[in-house]
Amino acid sequence: GNSGGALVNMSGGLVGINTAIASPTGSYSGYGFAVPSNLVSKIVEDLIAYGAVQRGWLGITVQNVTPDLVKEVDLKVNEGAYVAGFADKSAAKDAGLKEGDVVTRLDNTDIKSNTALIEYIGRKRPGDKINVTVNRAGKSVVIPVTLKTRGGRVETLKREEKDAVASLGLELEDVEAKTLKKLEINSGVKVKLLSSGRVARYTDMRDGFIITHVDDKPVKSAAELNTLLKNKKPGETVTFAGIYEDYPREYIYALRM
Repeated sequence: GNSGGALVNMSGGLVGINTAIASPTGSYSGYGFAVPSNLVSKIVEDLIAYGAVQRGWLGITVQNVTPDLVKEVDLKVNEGAYVAGFADKSAAKDAGLKEGDVVTRLDNTDIKSNTALIEYIGRKRPGDKINVTVNRAGKSVVIPVTLKTRGGRVETLKREEKDAVASLGLELEDVEAKTLKKLEINSGVKVKLLSSGRVARYTDMRDGFIITHVDDKPVKSAAELNTLLKNKKPGETVTFAGIYEDYPREYIYALRM
């Protein structure tokens, strides 16, 4: 099938949505890749209900359990997802998981690889509660975990928030006073994370951009900037002016809401 087209079984049932093909010849033969239909259903439900995809997040770095890894760290199991580290604001770490744990089960689903873990979590939303079973030094431990967003929130994004901010793909945070002093600016709001959205699609803005003005108005906090954006109407132009810490000259980005 073609990218974006349906992948169906012999009975005509939807299996997934085709995304790419790895072909040694450049023709339509080789290894095809598709997004599973159950994940597609979840994405569609999110877009209808919230206006944006809701991604639950454990906040862990995992790797497959291999024979070499078993020997290296003296694991007591031969399969699962090995917890190699944690991200900031990790839901798993806050719940009590530790480095060296091996995730063997999520709720009632056996986890035999890191990809199985990623696929299972991909069907969840922020705020969802799951039971994570880990093998810790030979003992089975069940740990309840409440999934978060990458920003540490447990709430799903509300549709009204999406209209103002999430459609732009901006995750914002206030700038510390010492950073303002260092950059010799009075106020600003930092783009902590630039995800897929209108800003990434239509401008060259990067993570870390410090917004000092919106439509020539100074902004002092993330809350104030959110309010300004919520008051913009669809189709109106919004202009972001600001600087980067490593390139302290003014940059200006403009796009339509």
